[in-house]
Amino acid sequence: MKRIIAILLSVLFLCTVGSGCQSAVTNANKSTSEVVVFAAASMTETLEEIEKLYVKQHPDIKLTFNFDSSGTLKTQIEEGAECDLFISAAQKQMNGLSDGGYINAATRINLLENKVALCTAENSKAGIQSYDDMKSHLKAGDILMAIGNEDVPVGQYTQKIFSYYDLDEKALADRGILTYGSNVKEVTSQITEGAVDCGIIYQTDAYSAKLKVTDTATEEMCGQVIYPAAVLSASKHADAAKAFLDYLQTEEASAIFEKVGFTPLATR
Repeated sequence: MKRIIAILLSVLFLCTVGSGCQSAVTNANKSTSEVVVFAAASMTETLEEIEKLYVKQHPDIKLTFNFDSSGTLKTQIEEGAECDLFISAAQKQMNGLSDGGYINAATRINLLENKVALCTAENSKAGIQSYDDMKSHLKAGDILMAIGNEDVPVGQYTQKIFSYYDLDEKALADRGILTYGSNVKEVTSQITEGAVDCGIIYQTDAYSAKLKVTDTATEEMCGQVIYPAAVLSASKHADAAKAFLDYLQTEEASAIFEKVGFTPLATR
């Protein structure tokens, strides 16, 4: 009887050890890869929505986002910040990184197109319904307007619009009728809070903030607003980053981009 009990205990011990080993192997196989994505601030809401779908389908992947102006993100990458995938709101910042050898050129694509939108605060009584109205009021000096800094893509697009309308930005700033934001979200907040009469942001940010778009700029006014994307040449998770970039080109991701006002340029 004692011998039978000893055998049973031995079998139980071996099963327990075996299960533990198998569990350890299983957990090791389920290790998570972290993909760090640097993306333009105007993509915050859409990428966070897409993330929920992606990680559900790829539980072995963790996405970590850093949202800011494309110029700030470019500088951080140049200073050695860890980044696997960069999505810019303009070609200028991506070109700069490309020239410096920071991106894998073979992965670079034009992912999306956006529109530069003129938006008014809900409580604005200025009656601004178009870019033409904006020009008239700026010349009259009877409004307060928010725009992006010159190192921010939305600010650079705004400068082109001012040039199109023959508006002197410095003269307007000296008159105290312009305020600035270090990224498009700061400009959006000023409009939303009613701190200004109007501002220039992206159509997608207007959607996210539930702001009224009174006009959008044509290609003649500021060129196309293209969002390029590329995997970094120094990425530690290049395959996983490329896989996520591929997913951003699928119909499922494109539907989310289109919902907020983006136009997908690369689809699979």
